[in-house]
This record gives sequence, structure tokens and C-alpha cells, in this order.
Amino acid sequence: MIKTIIIDDESPARDLIRHYLQEHNEIEVLGEFGDGFAGARAIQELKPDLVFLDIQMPKITGFEMLELIEDPPVIIFSTAYDQYALQAFEIHAADYLLKPYSKERFSAAVKKAIERVGEQGYEKKTVAAVLSTVEENPELLQRIAVKNRHKIDVIPVVDILYIEAEDDYVMIHTATSKFLKEKTMKFMESHLDPAHFIRIHRSFIVNADYIQRLEIYEKESYAVLLKNGKSLKASTSGYKLLKERLHL
Repeated sequence: MIKTIIIDDESPARDLIRHYLQEHNEIEVLGEFGDGFAGARAIQELKPDLVFLDIQMPKITGFEMLELIEDPPVIIFSTAYDQYALQAFEIHAADYLLKPYSKERFSAAVKKAIERVGEQGYEKKTVAAVLSTVEENPELLQRIAVKNRHKIDVIPVVDILYIEAEDDYVMIHTATSKFLKEKTMKFMESHLDPAHFIRIHRSFIVNADYIQRLEIYEKESYAVLLKNGKSLKASTSGYKLLKERLHL
């Protein structure tokens, strides 16, 4: 038997998948979940072979959830029309269902997914490739989901004081905590609102809303003092960019 779970915030969508799966006796449904938090936890605990995953969910999207999963099972994505998601699925031959979909289209996706169950490492590469392509979406971030030990935190971008480079990761600093995220500074810089977030140094992106003042120590030596007292080094180019953006 192939073990599966359903992750979709809409009850009718989950009911439809269960209904269509009645014709697939080789698949056992372990459970259904209405949000990405519960879905991520279920994948870790139940270890399904196959997951039906909705992309557009309110707390965290399906893509945000997958960023937090180390070894994803075979995924059948479902989505309403989303040009960036569909482009990523097509490029990387990922299984997907475009809502609304027919029983025939559903069965074709299931058949294809079943053939991939057990292919070591294949799905991890596919999911990583899909997420990489989706990152090209120029839409600005409003929140960032991070895995913090055994729980998931969602950080509104308005709460971010600054972001610091940490090798292949970034450290996201808020007023009360800090969070490690597997993203690049380049990604963060291109997906945060430039009216608020400014790259002041190769190691720092700062939220201008939390800047107290700019400081000049000596020739070509600059610092940005935040309202919480934290001082961040600024490069010459970063200092000039900051002055331009703040109209100083």
C-alpha cells in the first residue's frame, strides 16, 4: 500500500481527492490537514509516500511548507492558476493538478506519481528545482517561514530589524529573537520592499524603519545605528545608497 496525506485548506477540495481516491485501492489515506503547519508536522511524523499539496494556503503556502521539509515524499501539487507555479511544474516535470480538474486528469497524475515512489533522491531534487524556479517570481515577501527546532515560526517582514549573511544561510533579526533561514542575501535583497529594506553591506540588509541615525567614524568608515542600540557596519556604496533612499 502507498501511504498518502492530503494538505489543503478547503474542505471541498479534500473531499474531492478522497472521492477520486476510492478508485485507487493501492493508496491508503493516513489523514488530511487544513494548513501547512499541520501538514509539515504530519509529513515528519507519518512519513507518507505521497502527498497531495495545495499551494495557496493562508498561514503558509505549500511552497513555504516545502522549504522546511528535508526529505520530501512524492508530491502532487494542486493550485488555481498561478503562472510562476505552473511554469516551475512544467519545467521540472512535477506532478500537478490545476483546479478545477477532472477525474481523468487526477488519475493520470496519481499514476505518474506512483511510478516515482521509491526512487531514491528523485523527489528531493525535483522539489528543490521547483522551489528554485518559483524564487524567480518578483513578488515581494510579506512574511518569512522558518523552522525553529520542532516548530515553525512565521515572521512578518515588518518585524525584521536587519538580515545578516551566514555562509549559505541568512540570520533574520527581530526585536526579540533571531532565526536562521536557508536563503541567500541576493534572494532577500530582491524579494524585500526596497523602499524599506536596504543592502548597506555585503553582510547586512537593514530595515530603514528601525534606523536611529547614521554615523561616520573616519574617512570611508560608516555605521548604521538602530533604534535598539545595535550598530551595523556600512560599506561606502551602502552608505551612499542609504542616503539616497532616505533622501538625506
